[in-house]
Amino acid sequence: MKIQIMGAGALGSLVGALMQLSGFDVVFVARGKQLSALKGGLRVSGLIQTELDVYATRKPENADITFVTVKAYDTKAAAKELAEVDPGIVCSLQNGVGNEEILQKYCDKVLGGVTSYAANLADYGHVVYAGEGFTYVGELDGRMSNEAVEVAEVLRKAGMRAEAVSDIHFRIWAKAVINAAINPITALCRVKNGMVVENENLWRVAEAVALEGREVMLRMGYDFDAVSEVRKVAEMTAENRSSMLQDVERERRTEIDFINGAIVRKGRELGINCPVNETLLYLIRGVESGSSH
Repeated sequence: MKIQIMGAGALGSLVGALMQLSGFDVVFVARGKQLSALKGGLRVSGLIQTELDVYATRKPENADITFVTVKAYDTKAAAKELAEVDPGIVCSLQNGVGNEEILQKYCDKVLGGVTSYAANLADYGHVVYAGEGFTYVGELDGRMSNEAVEVAEVLRKAGMRAEAVSDIHFRIWAKAVINAAINPITALCRVKNGMVVENENLWRVAEAVALEGREVMLRMGYDFDAVSEVRKVAEMTAENRSSMLQDVERERRTEIDFINGAIVRKGRELGINCPVNETLLYLIRGVESGSSH
Protein backbone atom coordinates (compact mmCIF):
# COMPACT_ATOMS: atom_id res chain seq x y z
CA MET A 1 0.00 0.00 0.00
CA LYS A 2 1.29 3.43 -0.99
CA ILE A 3 0.81 6.29 1.46
CA GLN A 4 1.31 9.90 0.41
CA ILE A 5 1.98 12.86 2.69
CA MET A 6 0.79 16.03 0.97
CA GLY A 7 2.69 18.69 2.86
CA ALA A 8 5.60 17.08 4.70
CA GLY A 9 6.12 19.79 7.30
CA ALA A 10 6.18 19.01 11.03
CA LEU A 11 3.02 16.90 11.39
CA GLY A 12 3.26 15.44 7.88
CA SER A 13 6.86 14.35 8.40
CA LEU A 14 5.96 12.69 11.70
CA VAL A 15 2.99 10.79 10.25
CA GLY A 16 5.07 9.77 7.24
CA ALA A 17 7.94 8.60 9.42
CA LEU A 18 5.62 6.47 11.59
CA MET A 19 4.08 4.98 8.43
CA GLN A 20 7.46 4.15 6.89
CA LEU A 21 8.74 2.64 10.14
CA SER A 22 5.71 0.32 10.04
CA GLY A 23 6.62 -0.93 6.57
CA PHE A 24 4.40 1.23 4.36
CA ASP A 25 5.64 2.67 1.06
CA VAL A 26 5.57 6.44 1.70
CA VAL A 27 5.83 9.47 -0.59
CA PHE A 28 6.72 12.77 1.11
CA VAL A 29 5.50 15.78 -0.91
CA ALA A 30 7.29 18.94 0.16
CA ARG A 31 8.83 22.09 -1.28
CA GLY A 32 11.66 24.55 -0.81
CA LYS A 33 14.28 23.97 1.86
CA GLN A 34 12.25 21.18 3.47
CA LEU A 35 12.22 19.23 0.20
CA SER A 36 15.97 19.68 -0.22
CA ALA A 37 16.60 18.52 3.35
CA LEU A 38 14.32 15.46 3.03
CA LYS A 39 16.25 14.32 -0.03
CA GLY A 40 19.16 13.90 2.39
CA GLY A 41 17.05 12.00 4.91
CA LEU A 42 14.53 12.60 7.70
CA ARG A 43 15.59 12.79 11.33
CA VAL A 44 13.04 12.23 14.10
CA SER A 45 13.78 13.07 17.74
CA GLY A 46 11.64 13.47 20.84
CA LEU A 47 9.50 10.46 21.76
CA ILE A 48 11.40 8.33 19.25
CA GLN A 49 14.90 8.70 17.83
CA THR A 50 15.50 7.63 14.27
CA GLU A 51 16.93 8.64 10.93
CA LEU A 52 15.25 7.53 7.72
CA ASP A 53 16.04 7.61 4.02
CA VAL A 54 12.80 8.88 2.53
CA TYR A 55 11.37 9.39 -0.94
CA ALA A 56 10.65 13.12 -1.24
CA THR A 57 9.21 14.92 -4.24
CA ARG A 58 7.74 18.30 -5.22
CA LYS A 59 4.59 17.01 -6.95
CA PRO A 60 2.05 14.46 -5.71
CA GLU A 61 1.80 11.00 -7.28
CA ASN A 62 -0.78 8.23 -7.49
CA ALA A 63 -1.37 6.66 -4.08
CA ASP A 64 -3.79 4.51 -2.12
CA ILE A 65 -4.19 7.03 0.71
CA THR A 66 -3.09 10.68 0.75
CA PHE A 67 -2.90 12.51 4.07
CA VAL A 68 -3.18 16.27 3.56
CA THR A 69 -1.10 18.21 6.09
CA VAL A 70 -0.47 21.50 4.30
CA LYS A 71 -1.32 24.80 5.99
CA ALA A 72 -5.01 25.63 5.56
CA TYR A 73 -4.27 28.57 3.25
CA ASP A 74 -2.44 26.17 0.88
CA THR A 75 -5.31 23.65 0.67
CA LYS A 76 -6.72 24.92 -2.64
CA ALA A 77 -3.32 24.81 -4.37
CA ALA A 78 -2.68 21.31 -2.95
CA ALA A 79 -6.13 20.13 -4.05
CA LYS A 80 -5.52 21.32 -7.62
CA GLU A 81 -2.26 19.35 -7.72
CA LEU A 82 -3.94 16.24 -6.30
CA ALA A 83 -6.63 16.50 -8.99
CA GLU A 84 -3.95 15.85 -11.62
CA VAL A 85 -3.16 12.38 -10.20
CA ASP A 86 -5.08 9.57 -8.51
CA PRO A 87 -4.45 10.26 -4.80
CA GLY A 88 -6.75 7.48 -3.58
CA ILE A 89 -8.56 8.25 -0.33
CA VAL A 90 -7.75 11.85 0.61
CA CYS A 91 -7.77 12.47 4.36
CA SER A 92 -7.19 15.92 5.84
CA LEU A 93 -5.33 16.12 9.15
CA GLN A 94 -5.22 19.92 9.09
CA ASN A 95 -6.12 22.72 11.47
CA GLY A 96 -9.17 24.88 10.95
CA VAL A 97 -12.55 24.70 9.26
CA GLY A 98 -13.27 24.34 5.55
CA ASN A 99 -10.29 22.32 4.30
CA GLU A 100 -12.35 19.25 3.48
CA GLU A 101 -14.90 21.26 1.51
CA ILE A 102 -12.10 22.73 -0.63
CA LEU A 103 -10.61 19.26 -1.19
CA GLN A 104 -14.01 17.86 -2.18
CA LYS A 105 -14.18 20.28 -5.12
CA TYR A 106 -11.09 18.66 -6.67
CA CYS A 107 -10.83 15.12 -5.24
CA ASP A 108 -13.30 12.22 -5.47
CA LYS A 109 -12.96 10.62 -2.04
CA VAL A 110 -12.34 12.98 0.89
CA LEU A 111 -12.40 12.23 4.62
CA GLY A 112 -12.22 14.70 7.47
CA GLY A 113 -9.69 14.23 10.22
CA VAL A 114 -8.46 15.80 13.43
CA THR A 115 -5.35 14.92 15.36
CA SER A 116 -3.79 15.98 18.64
CA TYR A 117 -0.37 14.48 17.86
CA ALA A 118 2.25 17.17 18.47
CA ALA A 119 5.20 17.71 16.13
CA ASN A 120 7.62 20.60 15.71
CA LEU A 121 10.22 21.24 13.04
CA ALA A 122 13.54 21.67 14.84
CA ASP A 123 15.16 22.31 11.47
CA TYR A 124 14.53 21.45 7.84
CA GLY A 125 14.55 17.66 7.65
CA HIS A 126 14.38 17.28 11.45
CA VAL A 127 11.02 16.78 13.18
CA VAL A 128 10.54 16.58 16.95
CA TYR A 129 7.83 14.11 18.03
CA ALA A 130 6.61 16.26 20.92
CA GLY A 131 3.50 14.44 22.09
CA GLU A 132 1.34 11.41 21.43
CA GLY A 133 -2.32 12.22 20.92
CA PHE A 134 -5.37 10.78 19.22
CA THR A 135 -6.52 10.92 15.61
CA TYR A 136 -10.13 10.74 14.43
CA VAL A 137 -11.23 10.31 10.82
CA GLY A 138 -14.65 10.17 9.26
CA GLU A 139 -17.09 11.02 6.51
CA LEU A 140 -18.30 14.60 6.50
CA ASP A 141 -21.91 13.46 6.08
CA GLY A 142 -21.75 11.41 9.27
CA ARG A 143 -22.06 7.90 7.85
CA MET A 144 -19.57 5.17 8.69
CA SER A 145 -17.74 4.08 5.55
CA ASN A 146 -15.27 1.35 4.63
CA GLU A 147 -12.79 4.06 3.61
CA ALA A 148 -12.87 5.74 7.03
CA VAL A 149 -12.41 2.37 8.75
CA GLU A 150 -9.54 1.53 6.39
CA VAL A 151 -7.70 4.83 7.03
CA ALA A 152 -8.08 4.44 10.80
CA GLU A 153 -6.73 0.90 10.52
CA VAL A 154 -3.69 2.11 8.54
CA LEU A 155 -2.99 4.76 11.20
CA ARG A 156 -3.23 2.11 13.93
CA LYS A 157 -0.83 -0.16 12.01
CA ALA A 158 1.61 2.74 12.14
CA GLY A 159 1.33 2.69 15.93
CA MET A 160 -0.93 5.73 16.15
CA ARG A 161 -4.05 5.91 18.30
CA ALA A 162 -6.83 6.33 15.75
CA GLU A 163 -10.53 5.77 15.36
CA ALA A 164 -13.14 6.11 12.60
CA VAL A 165 -16.04 8.24 13.87
CA SER A 166 -19.47 9.37 12.68
CA ASP A 167 -19.18 12.92 14.08
CA ILE A 168 -16.04 14.28 12.40
CA HIS A 169 -17.74 17.58 11.47
CA PHE A 170 -18.42 18.23 15.18
CA ARG A 171 -14.84 17.30 16.07
CA ILE A 172 -13.38 19.63 13.41
CA TRP A 173 -15.41 22.54 14.82
CA ALA A 174 -14.60 21.62 18.43
CA LYS A 175 -10.87 21.61 17.67
CA ALA A 176 -11.19 24.94 15.84
CA VAL A 177 -12.89 26.55 18.86
CA ILE A 178 -10.18 25.21 21.19
CA ASN A 179 -7.45 26.46 18.84
CA ALA A 180 -9.21 29.83 18.54
CA ALA A 181 -9.06 30.30 22.31
CA ILE A 182 -5.41 29.25 22.72
CA ASN A 183 -3.35 29.84 19.57
CA PRO A 184 -3.82 33.58 18.88
CA ILE A 185 -3.29 34.48 22.55
CA THR A 186 -0.05 32.50 22.72
CA ALA A 187 1.07 34.05 19.41
CA LEU A 188 0.32 37.65 20.46
CA CYS A 189 1.76 37.30 23.97
CA ARG A 190 4.63 34.97 22.97
CA VAL A 191 3.82 32.40 25.66
CA LYS A 192 3.40 28.63 25.88
CA ASN A 193 -0.10 27.15 26.00
CA GLY A 194 -0.17 26.76 29.78
CA MET A 195 0.01 30.51 30.37
CA VAL A 196 -3.45 30.90 28.84
CA VAL A 197 -4.84 29.23 31.97
CA GLU A 198 -2.19 30.31 34.49
CA ASN A 199 -2.45 34.05 33.72
CA GLU A 200 -5.82 35.40 34.86
CA ASN A 201 -5.81 38.18 32.26
CA LEU A 202 -5.19 35.78 29.38
CA TRP A 203 -7.76 33.31 30.71
CA ARG A 204 -10.46 36.01 30.59
CA VAL A 205 -9.83 36.45 26.88
CA ALA A 206 -9.65 32.69 26.21
CA GLU A 207 -12.90 32.13 28.12
CA ALA A 208 -14.68 34.85 26.11
CA VAL A 209 -13.45 33.33 22.83
CA ALA A 210 -14.62 29.88 23.95
CA LEU A 211 -18.07 31.16 24.94
CA GLU A 212 -18.53 32.76 21.53
CA GLY A 213 -17.47 29.51 19.86
CA ARG A 214 -19.86 27.54 22.06
CA GLU A 215 -22.76 29.82 21.05
CA VAL A 216 -22.00 29.36 17.34
CA MET A 217 -21.73 25.58 17.75
CA LEU A 218 -24.99 25.46 19.74
CA ARG A 219 -26.77 27.22 16.87
CA MET A 220 -25.26 24.57 14.55
CA GLY A 221 -26.81 21.89 16.76
CA TYR A 222 -23.66 20.90 18.69
CA ASP A 223 -23.57 21.07 22.48
CA PHE A 224 -19.89 21.63 23.28
CA ASP A 225 -18.57 22.64 26.70
CA ALA A 226 -15.94 24.86 25.13
CA VAL A 227 -14.66 26.61 28.26
CA SER A 228 -13.80 23.44 30.18
CA GLU A 229 -12.33 21.80 27.06
CA VAL A 230 -10.09 24.83 26.38
CA ARG A 231 -8.88 24.73 29.98
CA LYS A 232 -8.21 20.98 29.76
CA VAL A 233 -6.28 21.20 26.48
CA ALA A 234 -4.22 24.21 27.65
CA GLU A 235 -3.28 22.33 30.83
CA MET A 236 -2.51 19.07 28.99
CA THR A 237 -0.32 20.92 26.44
CA ALA A 238 1.07 23.46 28.91
CA GLU A 239 4.66 23.20 27.62
CA ASN A 240 3.69 23.30 23.93
CA ARG A 241 4.36 26.26 21.71
CA SER A 242 1.32 26.56 19.47
CA SER A 243 1.75 26.37 15.71
CA MET A 244 0.49 29.95 15.47
CA LEU A 245 3.14 31.16 17.92
CA GLN A 246 5.79 29.38 15.85
CA ASP A 247 4.42 30.95 12.65
CA VAL A 248 4.49 34.47 14.17
CA GLU A 249 8.01 33.97 15.52
CA ARG A 250 9.18 32.88 12.06
CA GLU A 251 7.25 35.79 10.46
CA ARG A 252 5.13 33.35 8.48
CA ARG A 253 1.48 33.53 7.59
CA THR A 254 -0.82 31.95 10.20
CA GLU A 255 -4.03 29.91 9.87
CA ILE A 256 -6.11 32.54 11.72
CA ASP A 257 -8.60 32.93 8.84
CA PHE A 258 -9.52 29.24 9.08
CA ILE A 259 -9.79 29.25 12.89
CA ASN A 260 -11.10 32.48 14.49
CA GLY A 261 -12.02 33.72 11.02
CA ALA A 262 -14.21 30.65 10.46
CA ILE A 263 -16.01 31.25 13.77
CA VAL A 264 -16.62 34.91 12.87
CA ARG A 265 -17.95 34.00 9.41
CA LYS A 266 -20.21 31.24 10.73
CA GLY A 267 -21.43 33.58 13.46
CA ARG A 268 -22.38 36.22 10.89
CA GLU A 269 -24.20 33.60 8.87
CA LEU A 270 -26.20 32.60 11.98
CA GLY A 271 -26.74 36.15 13.26
CA ILE A 272 -24.29 35.81 16.18
CA ASN A 273 -21.69 38.49 16.95
CA CYS A 274 -18.25 37.17 17.92
CA PRO A 275 -16.39 40.38 18.87
CA VAL A 276 -13.52 38.75 20.79
CA ASN A 277 -12.80 36.27 18.00
CA GLU A 278 -12.99 39.16 15.52
CA THR A 279 -10.56 41.27 17.58
CA LEU A 280 -8.02 38.42 17.70
CA LEU A 281 -8.49 37.89 13.96
CA TYR A 282 -7.64 41.53 13.23
CA LEU A 283 -4.74 41.60 15.70
CA ILE A 284 -3.08 38.53 14.17
CA ARG A 285 -3.68 39.90 10.67
CA GLY A 286 -2.00 43.09 11.87
CA VAL A 287 1.02 41.11 13.08
CA GLU A 288 1.15 39.30 9.73
CA SER A 289 1.01 42.47 7.65
CA GLY A 290 3.58 44.11 9.92
CA SER A 291 6.05 41.25 9.46
CA SER A 292 5.58 41.17 5.68
CA HIS A 293 7.13 44.62 5.19
